Amino acid sequence: MAHAIMIQGAGSNVGKSMVVAGLARAFMQRGLRVAPFKPQNMSNNAAVTVDGGEIGRAQALQARAAGLKPHTDMNPVLLKPETDTGAQVIVQGKRYATLRARDYAKAKPHLLASVLESFARLCEGVDLVIIEGAGSPAEINLRAGDIANMGFAEAAGVPVILVGDIDRGGVIAQVVGTQAILPPSDRDLIKGFAINKFRGDVSLFDDGLREIVERTGWTSLGVLPWFADAWRLPAEDIMDLRSHRAGALKVVVPKLGRISNFDDLDPLSSEPDVSVQIIEAGRPLPGDADLVLIPGSKATIPDLAHFRAQGWDIDLAAHIRRGGHVMGLCGGYQMLGREISDPDGIEGVPGSVPGLGHLNVTTVMKPQKRLALTEARELESGAEVQGYEIHLGITDGPDCANAWLSVDEEETGAMSHGGRVRGCYLHGIFSADGFRRAYLARLGVESGLDFEASVEATLDALAAHIETHLDLDALLDLAQRPTILNR
Repeated sequence: MAHAIMIQGAGSNVGKSMVVAGLARAFMQRGLRVAPFKPQNMSNNAAVTVDGGEIGRAQALQARAAGLKPHTDMNPVLLKPETDTGAQVIVQGKRYATLRARDYAKAKPHLLASVLESFARLCEGVDLVIIEGAGSPAEINLRAGDIANMGFAEAAGVPVILVGDIDRGGVIAQVVGTQAILPPSDRDLIKGFAINKFRGDVSLFDDGLREIVERTGWTSLGVLPWFADAWRLPAEDIMDLRSHRAGALKVVVPKLGRISNFDDLDPLSSEPDVSVQIIEAGRPLPGDADLVLIPGSKATIPDLAHFRAQGWDIDLAAHIRRGGHVMGLCGGYQMLGREISDPDGIEGVPGSVPGLGHLNVTTVMKPQKRLALTEARELESGAEVQGYEIHLGITDGPDCANAWLSVDEEETGAMSHGGRVRGCYLHGIFSADGFRRAYLARLGVESGLDFEASVEATLDALAAHIETHLDLDALLDLAQRPTILNR
């Protein structure tokens, strides 16, 4: 009989995704069958699922923590921002529509049925579903039609735990203030709270906990100290995308306006002899870079214009003239070509734009999105690669004859400048230890990192951290069988 508990935040970016991943691993280690769930997510950092759809990258990590393969039911609504006011809406893994914020607000009540359907299906065959909210229930202006926080909790009949972030300050006001502005029916759904990201001696906050308990009546589950190794786990939120300086090899990443699938950077950031530097808009690409990595993009043509507006096209050309290396992944691959054609206006006004011209290939945007878990082999090293494809567009041209990957005996990718400039559609290639070691060796760096093992070890450490500092027995007692399952 499945029970469920929902983790909501007293604000955005309070660490809900990480807490859910840690709880999933901790309860799995206790012998429970656990599944993660997030009704609605907003992220361009997506993962491809075993059933051929896409979900938020955080839910894929949470599935891994629970010992499961990612499935579209774990994140039935995914919003992928394409502009400041509009996003592509993915429902149960497939594209539903591209909507402006106001139009999406009108569509949310109709999407609740799909959300509840996925949730009920996910509850089958597990003991515990750990649900992650989005943003904060304190945004009461968004309560009407809500499917991400209290709207879902009410419809599914699940109890809520509120998490506050002490690192940003004012955590007592975060938690108590949330209770103060919620309507009574929503307030009653919250059964407990926890404080996250504490630095120092947690006993110094004992009085703070007592104040919150006295003012809210909610159960305190404890204070979770800062988890220093969080950076070793794939980040979902662009706010968590930070430079990581370590070794002498400098990898430079221009931060695109609609950057997507930046989990490609995680294995490189974990390398002790590699420094990954994220370059913000308005700053030049450093002249001492060894590798410029152009990541994926949710809106390739607008991001190409953004790239040029920073002068990065000039910096990149100079980098190549100096003998530097370039890797373009997905949207970055498309940008490196001679032309990007969008005859159907998928990314805006129909037409074509010149690319950066460092690969002799052209891309034609197509409305059909390719979603695939892909196994490949690098031709030069013979290293096996397991990755995923998630893109619009078909790329072809003379430099495709200089392929450097093989997928199902078919060569793919393109390279030029003696192999120093490369591009492909395959995300996740740097997670493959064999390929990453071979590629870095050509840049003069020896790698001994087992990346996947390091992720597993970090998830275990996170679970132990949570077991030590939170009252998981009390949390499990607060979990209930969702009322929707009784209907």
